[in-house]
Amino acid sequence: MIKMIREEDKKRLEKAGYRFCGKNGAVEICTWTKKAILDEDFCYKQKFYGIRTHRCLQMTPALPFCTHNCVFCWRDTSINKVKYDDEPDDPEELLDCLIKKQRELLSGFPGNKKANQKKVKEAFEPKHIAISLAGEPTLYPKLDEFIEVAEKRGMTTFLVSNGTQPDVIKNLKHLPTQLYITLPAPDEETYLITSRPLIPDGWQRILKTLEVVKELKGKTRRVIRLTLVKGFNLKNADGYAKLIKIANPDFVELKGYVWVGFSRERLHQYNMPTHKEIKSFAEELAKELNWKIVDEKENSRVVLLMKEDKPWRIMKFND
Repeated sequence: MIKMIREEDKKRLEKAGYRFCGKNGAVEICTWTKKAILDEDFCYKQKFYGIRTHRCLQMTPALPFCTHNCVFCWRDTSINKVKYDDEPDDPEELLDCLIKKQRELLSGFPGNKKANQKKVKEAFEPKHIAISLAGEPTLYPKLDEFIEVAEKRGMTTFLVSNGTQPDVIKNLKHLPTQLYITLPAPDEETYLITSRPLIPDGWQRILKTLEVVKELKGKTRRVIRLTLVKGFNLKNADGYAKLIKIANPDFVELKGYVWVGFSRERLHQYNMPTHKEIKSFAEELAKELNWKIVDEKENSRVVLLMKEDKPWRIMKFND
C-alpha cells in the first residue's frame, strides 16, 4: 500500500500500466520491452550500449518524490513531493516484489503466438534494471543498498538522475553500471522554465553534480543526456558544451522530446522535434565539443556523441 499517493492517483497510474511495490516502489513494462519480445524492434540503449531490451526491468524506488516538474516529463508530475518523508522500502524486498509484478505484467506473452517464446522466458528473469520510471531515485534513502542488492544478483543497473542530489551520487559506495545525468538546459533561465524546480537551488546543485561526474571517470559509465524540446531548451549548443566539458562524460545523448503521456497536458505536438532537427543540433554540439557522432536511432529521435569513435561496444552489459 502506497501511503504517499492518493487512491485516485494510484488507480489512474495502475490503468496506465503501473504496478506498485512497498510504500514507494513501482514498475511498468516499457513499450520497447514489449516490441522486443514480439521481435518488432528494440530500445536504443540496446543499439548504443548492448543491453538486452527484453530483459529490462523499468522501475522507480521513489514514487512520487522529485525535485522537478519538468514540462517534458511523460509522467504525472502533479503528484510530485520533494521530501522523502516515509519509511524507505527494504531493498531486497523491493526488488523481489518488482520482479514478481513484472512477471504478472508479462503473463499474457507466454500464450501469445506472435511472441518470441525464448525471449518471453528470458524476460521473466530480468538482468537489467532501469532505475528511471518516475520520481528522482536519489531521494530514496536506500539507493546504495538497492544497487548493491542488484549487483549481488548479477544484474546491471542504469541510474537516471536529474542531478539535484550531488552529495548522494558522490557518496554512493556501489555505483551503477551506467550513470545518466539529465542536463535540462544550457543556462539557468532556460532551466527554470523547462524544469520548473520545486527547490530554490536546483541549478547550483546540477552544476555541482557535473563536477561529481567528472570525478567518477573510470568508476562507472557516465552519460550526460539532453532531452530537447522545441520552443524551450533546443538551443544554445555553446552553452551546453561549456557545461558538458565540466563533467567530461563518456557519452552525450541528445534525445528528442516525444509528445506522449502526461506531457500532452503541458505541451503541444509542435514541441516535438524531428530526428533531423535533433541530428542537426547534435552536429552543432559535436563541433563545439570537438566530439563525434558515433550512433543514432531515428525512430527514437536520439543521437549519441563520443570523444573518439572507438569500439566501446566491447563493454557489454550482462545477458
